[in-house]
Amino acid sequence: MINPLRGMKDTIDEASQRYTYFIENCSRIAKNYGFSFIETPILEETALFKRSVGESSDIVGKEMYQFIDKGGNDVCMRPEGTAGVVRAFISAKFDKAGGVKRFFYHGPMFRYERPQKGRLRQFHQFGAETFGEYSIKEDAMIILMLQEIFDFFGIKTKLLLNSLGCKECMPPYREKLVKFLDKTEGLCEDCLRRKETNPIRVLDCKNETCQNLLQNAPMLSENLCESCQSDFSELKTILDRFDVSYEVDTKLVRGLDYYNKTAFEFISDEIGAQSAIAGGGRYDRLVEFLDGKPTAGIGFAMGVERLLDLIQMPNTLREGFYICALCEEASEKVMELVIKKRKSNVVHTNYEAKSLKAHLKAADKSGVKEFVCIGEDELKNGQVWIKNLETKEERTLAFEQF
Repeated sequence: MINPLRGMKDTIDEASQRYTYFIENCSRIAKNYGFSFIETPILEETALFKRSVGESSDIVGKEMYQFIDKGGNDVCMRPEGTAGVVRAFISAKFDKAGGVKRFFYHGPMFRYERPQKGRLRQFHQFGAETFGEYSIKEDAMIILMLQEIFDFFGIKTKLLLNSLGCKECMPPYREKLVKFLDKTEGLCEDCLRRKETNPIRVLDCKNETCQNLLQNAPMLSENLCESCQSDFSELKTILDRFDVSYEVDTKLVRGLDYYNKTAFEFISDEIGAQSAIAGGGRYDRLVEFLDGKPTAGIGFAMGVERLLDLIQMPNTLREGFYICALCEEASEKVMELVIKKRKSNVVHTNYEAKSLKAHLKAADKSGVKEFVCIGEDELKNGQVWIKNLETKEERTLAFEQF
């Protein structure tokens, strides 16, 4: 037997229903906020992720599914969604058209890392991106949309906030941080590497020893320029106004290189230890990094698999029809009725002529509301026999009426 590859998982049966329910309702909420669906290719040039996600990130350094294809192209299966959406935005020349564009997406992502519960090599993300809106109010709206999604599914979360500064206040802060790190001994190998490539990422290290060494490190929040301070204060004011609780985490930097100003994460302890289930922020220079016209950007992404176990499916009411034949002679008429009825209804069927008991059992299992059958008597009289599986009411109807 051929098994799925390690870290790859089938989505089937109840898991499929849960996944569909999650994506449909996330999409509905995103559309209410003015976002439209975008689909980008799973396979992209590796350069896209190296230039956007950043050479210093773990994704590029350790985790990408990267290979040379038969045409000699260096390609990569997408490890995250934002870079592809930005590339599509530029390819469509939206950066030159001006105005505001809002997109949401969902689909599989790929990272070659050690599989564990809620973390697979092929996993799914739902995300959203806004382009062309510099107002901090959009940052708040993105967070409010995520909060609404979690509220809908009844998922308890905590929101962590920080500001990563801008191109004015980040360089002097980076100098202060590097000076501090140069005097600090005992940092892990990853932190020593990050110190040379993107020192702010050292603050994001999960190593307990490193976190202890960084307790007295200079903080971004104490080195923001006036504009960044003003925006961050306004963001907190808006969230306060709409009763969104949050905690300022001065070491929250996000794992990707393209963020500036607002950074946020939603964490939950319902999946074990407190873990990030969604995150995002502002990236006002990413479009420019990828050769587009300078355009503001902000967005988020969340891992679907990590949330599916937390979702309570609603008690679904029975719907649709199960139409079947009790004798071989009725099978042609059953198929005719099935085809007509499916134009406006959910219809299950079984092509084999079986006993009434066997068909009723199959209909009950399929979750339909109305059981419809044709036996010898019904066929002779031009009728169907119907049983409502909720009320147990029975009746007959002429073929034309049905």
